[in-house]
Amino acid sequence: MAIRPASSQVSAWRPAVAGVAEVFHARFVDHAYPRHVHDVWTLLIVDAGAVRFDLDRHRHGALRTSVTLLPPYVPHDGRSATPDGFRKRVLYLDTSALAADLVGRAVDEPDLADPRLRDRIHHLHHALATPGEEFEAESRLALVLDRLRGHLLKRAPVDAEPAVSGLAGRLRELLDDRTVEGVTLREAAELLHAHPTHLVRSFTRAHGLPPHSYLTGRRVEVARRLLLAGQRPAEAATAAGFFDQAHLNRHFRRFVGVTPARYPATATTQTS
Repeated sequence: MAIRPASSQVSAWRPAVAGVAEVFHARFVDHAYPRHVHDVWTLLIVDAGAVRFDLDRHRHGALRTSVTLLPPYVPHDGRSATPDGFRKRVLYLDTSALAADLVGRAVDEPDLADPRLRDRIHHLHHALATPGEEFEAESRLALVLDRLRGHLLKRAPVDAEPAVSGLAGRLRELLDDRTVEGVTLREAAELLHAHPTHLVRSFTRAHGLPPHSYLTGRRVEVARRLLLAGQRPAEAATAAGFFDQAHLNRHFRRFVGVTPARYPATATTQTS
């Protein structure tokens, strides 16, 4: 009987390169991401296997031959499309790296069939994983961003989603402002002058996930950054708005695939 590889192997770090919020390398077999959002751009390449994901309620796939670009604040999930899992490399890019008006152009077609772009991203990962090569990484990142902009600008402009304005948009702003301290549904309803049930339904319809899931995901994002900055899991838990480390552990494993204690790691270079 063949022995299956370990279900989760993760390496994550924040490089000293402007525009890159995080580098994330992972090998997953059984892990499936719940629906969530990031407040940054997600630039993904797959090195083994394949990934299935829903983006804004539409089914997509990430293959080894392509590049996947997921825009900020658009709900998505992720799971392996093959029995042996997948290996991926991800760059989380600050929103300053790509203009906000490109978000709509990236939603419908997150897959980019561009071998040259994939090769550039591959070499960028190598530079980011090599101490002392920050200038090379910055140079390679500039070329990657330029090529991404070229792809997106070829597409027809897309108007901003009306759903992110109005009640759902105001609740998202409230949750973003009070990610750590939190807010009760009753308090949110009073602040936004809406019935609690209507508030939950409006947010879920507009953003593709309920407000409690959105808030949990945002807290996990805060915890990730604190862990990469060197905080201990127990400290990161309370600083990100979780009740305690056990509370963080439960949700962190669901959203990221490993426990907080296994999350930060030294950079590792992978071959394509």
